[in-house]
Amino acid sequence: MEPERLAVHCGTRPSVGGRTQTTAAPARPRGAAYRLYSALIGLSAVAVLLQGLWAGLFVHEGQDYDDSWVSVHARGAEIAIGLALVATVVALVKLRSRLDLVIGSVVFTLLLVLEAYLGGLIGDRAGLTAVHFPLAMALMGLAVWLPFRAVRR
Repeated sequence: MEPERLAVHCGTRPSVGGRTQTTAAPARPRGAAYRLYSALIGLSAVAVLLQGLWAGLFVHEGQDYDDSWVSVHARGAEIAIGLALVATVVALVKLRSRLDLVIGSVVFTLLLVLEAYLGGLIGDRAGLTAVHFPLAMALMGLAVWLPFRAVRR
């Protein structure tokens, strides 16, 4: 690389009148913010994954639901939403320059809320499982995509 281009690339400009000018690099989020964000989204992803396990323990065709596992499933949804909400706040405050993570986090949190709402209605409207189950799979995909996307700085 040419000396002038190398200097500009490194954040300095060629000297003017014998003095080197330093340019300020645009503010970028630090690694700690990415690690915190990835940890929160990762924990939320684990909660979403466990939701499938817990649902499998109480969903049996032609049988009533086991209320204890339904409660565990509901608490798991609340935990996943809480973690996703905190991750969204971290994205909005610390990673605001990463529009992909901000939008992805907001969408993830809103879809989790929708999923929990639909899950609460399933007891009265079993047909909603046709939306609830595929939405859960989409949420899992988004939960995996977000931390991997965060690594790409």
